[in-house]
Amino acid sequence: MADRVVPGPVSDTACIREAVCIHTKKIFDSCKDKDCVEDLRFYPTQQSQEVIDRAISVKAGRAELLNAYIDVEPVNFNRGFFTVDVRYFYRVSADVFTGASRPVEVCGLCVFDKRAILFGSDGSAKIFSSVAAEDSPDDQQPEKSNLPTAVVEAVDPIVLSARLVDGCGPRGAQAAELSEVPKQICDCFGGELSLGGQGRRVYISLGQFSMIRLERDTQLLMPAYDYCVPDKECSCGGEEDPCEVFRKVQFPMDEFFPPNSAGPCGDSQDCCQ
Repeated sequence: MADRVVPGPVSDTACIREAVCIHTKKIFDSCKDKDCVEDLRFYPTQQSQEVIDRAISVKAGRAELLNAYIDVEPVNFNRGFFTVDVRYFYRVSADVFTGASRPVEVCGLCVFDKRAILFGSDGSAKIFSSVAAEDSPDDQQPEKSNLPTAVVEAVDPIVLSARLVDGCGPRGAQAAELSEVPKQICDCFGGELSLGGQGRRVYISLGQFSMIRLERDTQLLMPAYDYCVPDKECSCGGEEDPCEVFRKVQFPMDEFFPPNSAGPCGDSQDCCQ
């Protein structure tokens, strides 16, 4: 290609000094999703299970995304595409009513499995690096596989509902029986989880927003404007007049005069289009 841009000074554009090669991660494919996950099995701590067995009703609480385990595998007979399997681990709390005047908060684990198929390109080169490997200061890093890297971005889910069930769970429940939970997940609950099928059960419905992408290390040609030279001096934390600092603070007008109307999404933080 005669018009191919090569590294070096660029004369056609005055504001660009040169074109430079950089090593970075290029996103080959990505997707976003809004999952409504119904009837996730709630695995309470053993102490919480004792409360649930005496429950009259249950009310949805809040959920925290603890971790996501990710696995990438090539798709057979469809070169360049990969399956991304994600297992989300949640710490969920709920209010259980046992007939007393005040509810009792229970805590437990919910697990959600998700799969996406994305394009991650194809490469057969063997990758080595001279960067020292952990616990082997004199050896270079071993060979790496040429699979793309999957990155999952997710926020804490919205708890949509919770329901109490006697015996077996509802038809179409999202989670099967868990035989083993990673230790680092168990340590987040401060007590042993009840993974068996005895006693009454709670099922949780969650709303999960997430983005998944596949990346690969690659070399890209980018325009460079100049070196990144800091334009301010380092502060030594010297004495400063507190009144002068206070004068720079803007008057909090909204605190004294609340807005007359809500924004486009109202006051809810769950708005996402």
